[in-house]
Amino acid sequence: MELYHVLNRGVDKRTIVQNEEDRVRFIHDLFVMNDKNATLHSGLAGRYIEGSRNLLVRIHAFCLMPNHYHLLLSSVAKDGIPQFMKKLNMGYSKYFNEKYERSGALWQGKYKKKLIEKDAHFLYIPYYIHLNALDLSMPQWREGKVKNISKALNRLREYRWSSHLDYLGEPNFPSITEREFLASIIGTRTRYKKEIESIISRSEIASGSFALE
Repeated sequence: MELYHVLNRGVDKRTIVQNEEDRVRFIHDLFVMNDKNATLHSGLAGRYIEGSRNLLVRIHAFCLMPNHYHLLLSSVAKDGIPQFMKKLNMGYSKYFNEKYERSGALWQGKYKKKLIEKDAHFLYIPYYIHLNALDLSMPQWREGKVKNISKALNRLREYRWSSHLDYLGEPNFPSITEREFLASIIGTRTRYKKEIESIISRSEIASGSFALE
């Protein structure tokens, strides 16, 4: 299985989610657009029969930030990632532009995609994606300078817009991600939590080259 770290941000680093309704819509689109049969007109009223979806990708982890997002993907269908990313970006852009009565590009060009090849990247990329949420309140995590680990862990748990809680075993958006593959590598929920603690206290890991910026 090939894993890809995928990122896109708002044009000129603009905010892409302005309130909770926008965040819910983006999470909704992660689910709805991951289907060969989904169209850009697939709305919140769309109904899905269990087992009827024809997946394009597996979403192993994600984090939605105010002006960008991170995804960890593997393909299910042929050209699954480009198909999914086109539907996701265009579908959300259509929603955003109509809601805020704007026109033009929402995204800063084509999404960035990086194949996870190195063992170190493979082991730590899920943590890196989830830890992005700390940029909003404790950006010093990137330098391994978090002194209050408990506070950092609480901040991560308070941030709903990622798959972190689902990996902790606290259902948040469980239908979005396929977690079995990473769980077989990460180990137990207790081990996952301990690894998070370790990463934010070690600068050589926290500042590693996982980002695509």
